[in-house]
Amino acid sequence: MTQRATDSVLNSTGGAAAAPAPALEVRGIRKVFRERRSEVHVLEELSLRVLPGEFVSIIGPSGSGKSTLFHIIGGLIAPDAGQVLMEGREVTGEKGRIAYMPQQPALFPWRTIEDNVLLPEELRGTSKASARAHARAWMERAGLGGFEQAYPHTLSGGMQQRAAFLRALMSPQEVMCLDEPFSALDALTRSDMQRWLLDIWEDTRRSVLMITHHIEEALLLSDSIYILSARPGSVLKRVEAPFTRPRREDLLLDPSFIELKSEISAVLRQEQQKRN
Repeated sequence: MTQRATDSVLNSTGGAAAAPAPALEVRGIRKVFRERRSEVHVLEELSLRVLPGEFVSIIGPSGSGKSTLFHIIGGLIAPDAGQVLMEGREVTGEKGRIAYMPQQPALFPWRTIEDNVLLPEELRGTSKASARAHARAWMERAGLGGFEQAYPHTLSGGMQQRAAFLRALMSPQEVMCLDEPFSALDALTRSDMQRWLLDIWEDTRRSVLMITHHIEEALLLSDSIYILSARPGSVLKRVEAPFTRPRREDLLLDPSFIELKSEISAVLRQEQQKRN
């Protein structure tokens, strides 16, 4: 990759070209946690956006405020400054605006896999027959056909994660927030899940914001990547992944992929050294 090409991919967040109204926009978020006489500055002037149908990842050092940012976007905690907007409307502090998938599947153990998957439509008041048909169609596609009446504890970690993702997918919200969804999986299962998620997402094109610590995963899945600084978290760089879709695993061996991975890794190492 030439220096000019690198510069066009690895850019600061300023001077972004005009784009459609973001599905999600975070502006100038600041968060400080206070306990007795101590203060922990977690986020500082953090801004990012997710365009409609865009897959965006956040990557950064541990403790850089990534999960706190998700809690702010989901309305679970309030920022000390800044705004959260969806389709141009401010929704700061409002709950129920995103579909959320946590690090662990968080399936209800007393519900069958099918009943877990169709829960969002059940809460919307969709007829049971319609919700069940919709859930079964997705489960068949996700490789969960035949496990509709199974309970979560009887399934492998990867199958539980598929069910959790389908539950988020069946939620009515346009924006999906995925918080390190594959972190608890072994390397082989994680690779399988990445391929599966690519296939599902490329058909649905939901607007996704994902937290990950894996550079390869971020580059393989994402249209753009925000690299965060060490705490207090702010955006160091916004990286556009210049790879055509559909993407397949052989992309990991592409020289331009390897070079961009190395550049992002260098940015993160440099930031980690500042903490040390």
